Amino acid sequence: MRLSVQKFQRMNSNWILIISSSLILVSYLFNFITKKTNIPSVLLLISLGVGLRLFADSRGFYVGRVNDTLPVLGTVGLILIVLEGAMELELDRKKSKLIWQSLLAALGILLATAFTMATPLAIAYGDFHRGLLNAVPLAVISSAIAIPSVANLTDPRKKEFITYESSFSDILGIMLFNFVLMNDELTMASMLHFIVEVVGILLMSLLGCIVLVYLMSRITQHVKFFLIIALLILVYSLAKLFHLSPLLLILAFGLMMNNINLVIPNFLRKYLIHDKLDEELPVFKSITAESAFLIRTYFFVLFGFSIDLHSLTNPKVWLIGGIMVTTLYAMRAMYLKWILNIPLLPELFIAPRGLITILIFFGIPATMVLPDFSGVLLFTIISTNVIMSAGLIYYGRQTGKVIAAPELSDTSDLPAGS
Repeated sequence: MRLSVQKFQRMNSNWILIISSSLILVSYLFNFITKKTNIPSVLLLISLGVGLRLFADSRGFYVGRVNDTLPVLGTVGLILIVLEGAMELELDRKKSKLIWQSLLAALGILLATAFTMATPLAIAYGDFHRGLLNAVPLAVISSAIAIPSVANLTDPRKKEFITYESSFSDILGIMLFNFVLMNDELTMASMLHFIVEVVGILLMSLLGCIVLVYLMSRITQHVKFFLIIALLILVYSLAKLFHLSPLLLILAFGLMMNNINLVIPNFLRKYLIHDKLDEELPVFKSITAESAFLIRTYFFVLFGFSIDLHSLTNPKVWLIGGIMVTTLYAMRAMYLKWILNIPLLPELFIAPRGLITILIFFGIPATMVLPDFSGVLLFTIISTNVIMSAGLIYYGRQTGKVIAAPELSDTSDLPAGS
């Protein structure tokens, strides 16, 4: 009996290794499919997860509680994705208008979309606070999908606008969700507390960035990049315990690392900048991109595996989901066209919901989740990604160039020394 149990355990371990490595290989294959077809890799990975779930159910396999793993993978993936995107951005005074536009777009579209979505939910369920709490996750653009999707845009300003906007949307979305979760009513006291929290986050981010850059400059051991990533995850998790939004720290650190000569004052440079930093930064970028690729692959496959397809057979899900999707694109189109006065293509279509949407939704207390809303969440994620894919294909044909990038970073395309 003992031998048979040991044999089963060895087989089980071997199958885990086989499946894990196969998922990485398939994910790389999906990258090439995305380059040729403009179909987002995230949809392919989710579909793969759904297929694996159907296969497991048909064979009677039990794989445990996948939902318990998703928040952990999603949080780590979000940190790495925002860090990776921020380290690709270059700052200068000419881009101050672009950054300001991105911030206004993220804030304006987030608030307009969330409150507009909450209105029909409040009418249907008789509770505006509950409706707003469920609407916020659907109002946030997923930088985990948006940033890789614009990697090959021929217009660098469009690429940078989407990168900034989606990152700001993640940050502001988490802050708005925490505010709505902690406050049943909008009062002067709650607003003052929120302002103090924002100032605290900004100061914490500035101090944290300086400390992290100092550590990166002073650590002489060969293994140090994962130490920096571990510290970022630690600070992020500790801040989340206090319902703060530490994603701003991640964005600021990435921007500082890629623009260190610009943002570090002269009197601090001798302490924070060393000779080998220019050589180490590309290595850090590569490690971050590879790690983000790994985490994203497993996250979206497991998310697909956890999907309850029966929820999509409910006509109510299609009705509410259709209203939500129509609302978010209507709000986005009006803000981009009338407020910012910028072209709608391809910015209108690049508004996917994904990783951050799922993470925020998981933060809603079970008693506050609206009936059948997990199905609405799934409908919105799939719809926005399909629309983004169609929009990128259309824009590519209009410009005569294929511009969609792989949803999962392929670091083999990174130029050497950059």
